[in-house]
Amino acid sequence: MWKKSRSLNTFRMHSGIKKRSKVPGVMITQFIEDLPEGKSTPDFLRKPIALTIQEGKLAIFKANVCGEPKPEVTWGRAKGDMSDTERFKKKYDEATGEYTLEIHRVSGEEADTYKCYAINEYGKAICTAALNVIEVGFKKKKAMEQLEDVGGYFHLLSKKTEAVKEPGEIDERFWEIIMSADRKDYERICAEFGVKDFRVMLKKLSEKKKERQEEQAKYIETINNLKHIDIKGVGIASFEFDLELKDPASRIFLYKDGVMIPYSDEEEMKHSLKTVGKKFIFSVRDLKAEDAGLYQVDVEEVNLFSTDFKISTVDFIVKIQEVKAKEREDAMFECVLSHPWPRIKWMGKNATLEEGEKYTITVSEDKLIHRLLIKDCSQLDKGIYSAAAGIKTCSAWLIVEADSDPASHGKKKTHKFVVNMPAYKTCDLRTAPAFLVPLRQHTAPKGYECYMSCAIKGNPKPRVTWYRNNISLNTNTNYLITNICGVCSLLILRVTPKDWGDYNIQIESALGRAESSTKLTVRGENSTDLL
Repeated sequence: MWKKSRSLNTFRMHSGIKKRSKVPGVMITQFIEDLPEGKSTPDFLRKPIALTIQEGKLAIFKANVCGEPKPEVTWGRAKGDMSDTERFKKKYDEATGEYTLEIHRVSGEEADTYKCYAINEYGKAICTAALNVIEVGFKKKKAMEQLEDVGGYFHLLSKKTEAVKEPGEIDERFWEIIMSADRKDYERICAEFGVKDFRVMLKKLSEKKKERQEEQAKYIETINNLKHIDIKGVGIASFEFDLELKDPASRIFLYKDGVMIPYSDEEEMKHSLKTVGKKFIFSVRDLKAEDAGLYQVDVEEVNLFSTDFKISTVDFIVKIQEVKAKEREDAMFECVLSHPWPRIKWMGKNATLEEGEKYTITVSEDKLIHRLLIKDCSQLDKGIYSAAAGIKTCSAWLIVEADSDPASHGKKKTHKFVVNMPAYKTCDLRTAPAFLVPLRQHTAPKGYECYMSCAIKGNPKPRVTWYRNNISLNTNTNYLITNICGVCSLLILRVTPKDWGDYNIQIESALGRAESSTKLTVRGENSTDLL
């Protein structure tokens, strides 16, 4: 019996029926000719994608599988072994059904083709993904190792290792943003970063631009038509530029807030790159609040383009509703926002709508009520229309009914439009204080910078108070405390053992009170020594 079972298993692993997966790049083998009712071979709902990671960073492959019975998922690689459990960690999230392979502190030795196997008694599915590793110099590598936070919460504010800024020194992030910005935006950017000496700034900016052009000349022929990141559709933001490389094999990297992020040429992925001739289009899908930040594109080690993506907390109080109109009538969609917004994006059939003969777009004086008027409706106008404010969207149908009156054929109706809007009274925009993003735990090395932040909401604007071990910090000059557009932050420039403790932020208004807490530990110090 044992020999027969082993023989059958050997047959299953080395032969079978090859099947095509719905996901490109997945190979499926069915072990038996006819599957029992309700049973299926394994397949991938989402396969791991190729990664390009800087040496010393964390690489994560992710996969979702299906099959009945539930397949067993394993990982492998083409060349090296994966016996080091400290470096190679395999995880499974029951809530999402997601399998992950984490490769910690990658080096050139981990550059390889990795395989993911999903196997049950009726078949197996296999797919591969490459890991490319960018090696860094010895000095930079040592600096990165020193900045590595064992808890995973150390906040890197820049792609480059920076010293603590002296008072009056301009933030390096300012230069990254303004070097790729339009001249008309200089004044706004300077105001955001507190840069007041415009003449000195322009002189230094000219010098920095010249230096960058000289560096870029090593790898590129031309770069122009730079368009900054903006929301282009429902849940999609993108930026683009025209680029001609001297060597088409030059590597292109994408960073967000200084951390390299993988991207794919598959448009359905989170981060993707599409090339059309000389045009490069980077897209970010399934937008969330955490997608805000500074995006940078490098060719090899040289920066090409930087663009700052800001996401507002605006939301819809009243969403657009289904509208019915007869042919030759006008139809109007209307929505109400939680905060004033100068102009929202209107879309019909996944195309952005602009003011013109067909559409009239209006905004109330207080910038809260937005309307889209569709003139002279025809059967071609029916379909789903969407309104987008920041990353928030809402959609509704326009139903166009055929004109039953032959006498009015081809004539404009006197009745302008029909709107099915819910009845509502004066909007009460007041909201109690609450945390959109709470504080999280922090571990920082002694002598380094520590940055704590959270996001809050509330109308009227809540009063914010920071505490350490129940002692208020609002007047303590050792901490830099800011509150910008609902993002509250506390910055410790140089962490000392005395900063160890419990931190608490309280927000309060006439409508209520809320608080969030965290703990800061100083690496290499013992809390009992500080008592």
